[in-house]
Amino acid sequence: MNWFTKLFSPHSNRALPKNKSVVSPHHQNHTFDCSEPIHTEAKKHSLVTLKKLAPLRDMDDSYVEQLVHTTLSYASGAVIIRLGQQTNSVFYLLEGSLELQPDSDNHYTLSAESSGTNLPLNSGKLCGATITATTDVTILAISGDFIGHWLGKSQAQQDAVELIDIALPEQIADDRFFTSFTAAYRENKLSLPSLPQVALKLKEAMEKDITIKEAVKIIGVDAAIVAKLIQLANSPLYSPISPITNCHAAVTRLGLNQTRKLVMGISMKQLFHCQNPQLMEKMQTLWKNSLYLSSLSFVLAQDNGTVNPEDALLAGLISDIGTIPILHFAEQHPNEYPNIEVLESAIPFLSPQVGTLTLHTLGFPPELANIPNYAEDWFYESDSDKLNLVDIVILAKLHSYFGTSRAKEIPYINAIPAYTKLTNSKLTPDFSLDVLHKAQHRIAAAMNFLS
Repeated sequence: MNWFTKLFSPHSNRALPKNKSVVSPHHQNHTFDCSEPIHTEAKKHSLVTLKKLAPLRDMDDSYVEQLVHTTLSYASGAVIIRLGQQTNSVFYLLEGSLELQPDSDNHYTLSAESSGTNLPLNSGKLCGATITATTDVTILAISGDFIGHWLGKSQAQQDAVELIDIALPEQIADDRFFTSFTAAYRENKLSLPSLPQVALKLKEAMEKDITIKEAVKIIGVDAAIVAKLIQLANSPLYSPISPITNCHAAVTRLGLNQTRKLVMGISMKQLFHCQNPQLMEKMQTLWKNSLYLSSLSFVLAQDNGTVNPEDALLAGLISDIGTIPILHFAEQHPNEYPNIEVLESAIPFLSPQVGTLTLHTLGFPPELANIPNYAEDWFYESDSDKLNLVDIVILAKLHSYFGTSRAKEIPYINAIPAYTKLTNSKLTPDFSLDVLHKAQHRIAAAMNFLS
């Protein structure tokens, strides 16, 4: 999947103002000591060149052609931008080699010949690394306004779920299965999962003013959920002082609202099920990956303190829920769906908006229901300087791809806006998040609780 593919919503053709120029980074914040470019040229690059860059490659040609961009040349040894510096431009390396230093202990090099040059060196308001030229270099600077254009971050878009035509990728646009699926989506005829009874009853009851005793009565009919809640309340995740042995004590320790979210999380496992053995194998892999992502999100939220950890746990768990209706549709149409490899390759294009539709149908609030749409929007940046729920899931999602085949497609972690909001953004030598590296036992505990 290309980074920011939004195949369920049209892109605007609004162009940038003609008089808007790209500012050299050191002019934007005088408290940072950076080098002047030795040459600046308002050279217009071809559409072919620009469309090789992420995320421009996934945007409308007419919009990309009108983007204001500038070519900057620096001498070897020049400091182009510093960690924490504000910038309104997005930079790409065209020629030469750079060293990027996200923190005081780690650095990596990037050359124009490497595969990562189609990825931006930065993307948010703040730069996530000090960038130094190790040879003479040429940098392409593009006005960062296209980030906001791509996201389309209006409240109306976030709160609405529109069943519109899905623009399928060219390689599957004529496939019978996928055209049937998009038609079912557009006509609101997909078979969507429903919440298990205990989670549904507790959710409905919590919309009123209920007591712990009433909540315990609802939960108590499911012995497995009771056992999980007691296990969690006694786990290192909540640093218990004394052990507890009953559901009432567990709910009291966890709190009513947290209990509701945790019960929903526990119940989610029942949604990841198919009768077809081959599709069930994919469903089990999906559940396992969701568990890991959920646990990473929980620990990140705990350590940063700006997001409720239980919200983060649930958000990570549901970020790929849109895959469930796709696999169910394949199971219902065994003579139509393509081989499993083709199905897997198409899921990232279909899953985000289907996931949001599913969560709205299940009654999730907009903040959680929109998580599938944003989970891989590496460029996502909210108006707040503090980490929000989407930031947490994005960081966890990117982190979960380290060491996998997807690693080549993802940006450097210091190049995404969410990274610059971390209170502790130190990296390990392999550029994973140090805070998650040190929290392996808590991640394992969270996965054990949900599994």
